[in-house]
Formats: sequence, structure tokens, C-alpha cells
Amino acid sequence: MRLLLISNSTNPGEAYLDYPKFNIKNFLGDKPVKALFIPYAAVTFSYDEYEEKVNNRFNEIGHSVVSIHHFDDPKKAVEEAEAIVVGGGNTWKLVRTMRDNGIIKLIGKKVKKGVPYIGWSAGSNVACPTLRTTNDMPIIDPKGFDVINLVPFQINPHYLDAHPKGHGGETREDRIREFITENQETYVVGLREGTMLQLEGKNLKLIGKKPARIFKYGQEPKELKEKDDFSFLMKK
Repeated sequence: MRLLLISNSTNPGEAYLDYPKFNIKNFLGDKPVKALFIPYAAVTFSYDEYEEKVNNRFNEIGHSVVSIHHFDDPKKAVEEAEAIVVGGGNTWKLVRTMRDNGIIKLIGKKVKKGVPYIGWSAGSNVACPTLRTTNDMPIIDPKGFDVINLVPFQINPHYLDAHPKGHGGETREDRIREFITENQETYVVGLREGTMLQLEGKNLKLIGKKPARIFKYGQEPKELKEKDDFSFLMKK
């Protein structure tokens, strides 16, 4: 499998998808690729707007996307895709629409056969076994929590250590500790903004200047950097 799982689309003060664009270019290669784009996480803006925004950045690096909403048969679109790109937004809406269109398992089959997969934020979340480490409000019933299951661990995108002054609620770490208490065999990767995970076959690595925070029940969280070994996360 070939996966590029990005924490966030945009760093403060930068253009949309600007910071990871060359990682995307290197991942897809020099030959122009027209990837199938899944825009279903969009809620407050149209799929056409989303497609245009992503295409503008992909065009800068010699590639392009076409959104799945243009196809009469979403399953056929997935079957014929040379690469699959899943954008961020609301994870619950993304999963519900993918499920309604019957493409979750189909995407998994295609990617496991070698079709490159790129996701950011919600798009990274759905590469995991379930959506249950999303940060998003459950605005719609996803009709099940199971998702594409390309990796055996969970990702928490946009991971933050901060506890805002005056905030009396749980921190992100508190919520992840709740998850691993209920799911004791599962690793969770707190993927900080500006970072991404890349899988090439069995080789999993972190890209970015910030470390990832790794959670597992019964263990103290640990910080791993680019140079560290992440292969243990792929062991089921």
C-alpha cells in the first residue's frame, strides 16, 4: 500500500494545501495523475468549490483531481481511479456519505492493491479502523463507526497539547486516554499540525518538524520524531 496521511490542510498564514504540496508531488511522482477526489466532508460549502480549491493546488505540482460527485456511478469511479484523495471537513458527514454510496470497502480494496491514497484531517481519520478518534461534532448519523481500515492504528488529526486558559473541559490527551481505556489493544497517533505519515509497503515514517505523540493503554505516551521507527504501529 501507498498512503500519505496528513494532519491538516493549512498552516496559519499560508494558502490552502500549500505546506504539503511538494510532499504530495513527490508521493504521486512526476507523471501527471488525475486523482479521484472525495469531497464529502464539506458541509458549509459546495463540492464544486471544494474541488476547485484542491485542483488549484494540485495543478501547481503537475497533477489534478476530479470530484466523485460528477459521476453517476460512484462505485465505478472508485474502480477506475488511478489515485484517491479524501479531503478534510466533518468526519461524520464524510463517513455517512461514503457509506450511502457504498464505496468504503471498495476504496479499501483498491488501495490494498496499490492505488495511492492521500487524505488530510478527516481524510486521514477514515484510513483508520474506525472514525472514533475524530475531533468533529457528530452532526449526522454515520450508520456505523467502521471505516476504510488501511492501517491498524488510530489517528487523532490536529493533535494539540494545549489546555486553553479558563477551559474547564477535558484536554485532547484526556479524550485519547478515554479511548485507549475502552480500546486497550489499539495505538493512537496524535498527529500534530504540519506533519504527516507516509506508508510505502511496510515502511511507515513521519514527515514534519513536530514529533507525533503515541498513546497505548498501560504505557506512558511517547514522542517520536522523523528519524524514529514507526513500523511497530503496522503490527496487528
